Amino acid sequence: MRTLGIEEELLVVDQETGEPSARAERVIRRAPWQLRDQDASRWDHDGPGGNVGPELKQQQLEVDTPPRARLEELLEDLRAWRRASATAAEQEGALIVASGTSPAPVKPLTTPDERYGRMVDRFGVTAEDQLTCGCHVHVSVEGDDEGVGVLDRIRPWLPALLAISANSPFWSGRDSGYASFRSQAWNRWPSAGPTDVFGSADAYHRLVDDMIASGVILDDGMVYFDARLSSSYPTVEIRAADICLDPADAVLVAGLCRGLVETAAREWAAGRPPAALPTAMLRLAMWQAAKSGVEGQLLDPGTSRPRPAREVLDALVDHVRPALDEAGDLEQVRAGVDRVVARGNGAVRQRSVLARTGSWTDVVTDLAKATAD
Repeated sequence: MRTLGIEEELLVVDQETGEPSARAERVIRRAPWQLRDQDASRWDHDGPGGNVGPELKQQQLEVDTPPRARLEELLEDLRAWRRASATAAEQEGALIVASGTSPAPVKPLTTPDERYGRMVDRFGVTAEDQLTCGCHVHVSVEGDDEGVGVLDRIRPWLPALLAISANSPFWSGRDSGYASFRSQAWNRWPSAGPTDVFGSADAYHRLVDDMIASGVILDDGMVYFDARLSSSYPTVEIRAADICLDPADAVLVAGLCRGLVETAAREWAAGRPPAALPTAMLRLAMWQAAKSGVEGQLLDPGTSRPRPAREVLDALVDHVRPALDEAGDLEQVRAGVDRVVARGNGAVRQRSVLARTGSWTDVVTDLAKATAD
């Protein structure tokens, strides 16, 4: 069975105002000790993952899980890190919030780091304003050839993952009109977004080399494709999702990612060509997913025509059904899709709290409670 892991970016906010607070460094120092006290087994694991560290802005941090075979293990990892981070933040007068963007207005502060400083110098406002939080899923592959074969074949389904995870309706203290405005802000980077079909690992690496040689991006860490080969692990890294408010939704996205990778790898091994979906149409599908989330319509991956979101999500489950069944994930994924469609994603909950209370602080408080729980 393919292993998988999750990286989550989390906001650090002030307990009183709900505004993002530049206390991530202090929370990062405390969080591992909290994790050790709460669950020593997750502290003592060997191998990659199971860390907390800094991100581009001082008002956010990133946690990651070790590679896991079972979705239940992933869920417990995420819950453990969220609890540990929330406890560490409380000791610093802060809260941890799982939201793709800050509901409250914010002036992002860049983390002191030579590379981050170069990014701000190079990209200006795009880097200065980039306080967004995503969810990245790593799924193991046998090598770069298989990995690129997977990238070429999962493209049409990435918008559905964004729709499930959409959790960033607010930007600069106002409703953006999108379920996921994080994805809109993120796509200002010159290397972000959907990709063409690569065709081979050699073609993938040539493109990355050419992008770096252009001088536009700084290094291969800035290859911000919606899905890419990891430069650190033998994995495909799927980066389309917002951070989910409910960690069970993040695990749902991860289960679907593993199903997509396994299904695509089998199609590649059998010599089945990838779908001839123009990247321009894929961009439209990603925009539609960001706009409406699981409410309203998405674009059908086969026809690029509007279709009720529930039908597209059901089609995704059908597409990866054999892989889900063999991994023992089918019933959990089905139940997860039912749950998200019935009660909505994080964007639905954020808007509901604001409509009920009229208070940005109440929105952030609700997010913090859900994150810590």
